[in-house]
Amino acid sequence: MVPEEQRLKPVVSICIANFNGAAVLDACLSSVLAQAAAFPVEILVHDDCSSDNSVALLRARFPGVTLLNSATNVGFCVGNNRLAAAARGEYLLLLNNDTRLHPGALEALLRYQRDTPEAGVLTLPQYDMATGELLDRGMFMDLFANPIPNTLPGTRDVATVMGSCLWIERKLWQDIGGFPEWFGSIAEDMYLCCRARLLGRRVVAVDSSGYDHAVGYSFGGGRVEGRRLRSSLRRRALSELNKNRVIATCYPGFGILVLLPQFFLLSVEGVVLGAVRRRPALLTRVYLPAIIGIIADRRRLGRQRRSVQGNRRISAGDFFRPFRFTHRKLAMLRAYGFPEVTADR
Repeated sequence: MVPEEQRLKPVVSICIANFNGAAVLDACLSSVLAQAAAFPVEILVHDDCSSDNSVALLRARFPGVTLLNSATNVGFCVGNNRLAAAARGEYLLLLNNDTRLHPGALEALLRYQRDTPEAGVLTLPQYDMATGELLDRGMFMDLFANPIPNTLPGTRDVATVMGSCLWIERKLWQDIGGFPEWFGSIAEDMYLCCRARLLGRRVVAVDSSGYDHAVGYSFGGGRVEGRRLRSSLRRRALSELNKNRVIATCYPGFGILVLLPQFFLLSVEGVVLGAVRRRPALLTRVYLPAIIGIIADRRRLGRQRRSVQGNRRISAGDFFRPFRFTHRKLAMLRAYGFPEVTADR
């Protein structure tokens, strides 16, 4: 990216939400700056009141980056909404601070977008930063809003993508309204992708280039380690609650009735996992709040659902097309046994 390009209106705005990411920011930003993009790009970082030396590092090593410095910790959704509001590019690329773009990533995304204007949300193949293992090429979903990694080669439509590397047209982001700030974090990417598809836009995993991701760096867990699935209390609680929020607002027609068996299954899961791990807090801090939270928030969710479904442009059949009629959690249980849920950082 030559200096002359920086004075032009950017085509792409790279948006990085950061909290205490001094150990990973340098690699992330260096991978962005190393892109041989033949179009203007801007980089914005929202620092969420970090207590490490993130801000000092940004100012010393990356003076060309636009820094949005928050006086208080506001969370991932608010941070990204602020970044999108400040962005000037035609397209947004949301990147986690613990990612590294492969060469040609920006070119691959823009080329596919320009060739496929009906595409709304794009991503690239995701690789484990520690092992180099392919993690996914986007995600399918089961009926209970559990993401199912797609590892098959080839560019294809998927149900959702990870917010760690999410490309979206800025106008579409504005039409959707960005991330719901009451999600906090986790599954906000699923909500955004469901909204985009309900508006008739495709969600596509582009099988070109890629990115590395230190999965679990921010929240802990969320990954398989030593043939064991590990998570954290906070991650698990947000995941279960927000997936239910996605079902409540985005599933068209009678799809919302999935919440009834979902509540039953979550209750059983909480009792069984709490007993196996001898941690009753799993039921009281993760699974019951995921049920009670939906019931207590039914008015707001009802208003949101009416707004979302009132703008729906596709049939229920088309919405559920990239879903898989299996249960992801049962498959994970067979493969890795009961997950280990650690204390929050």
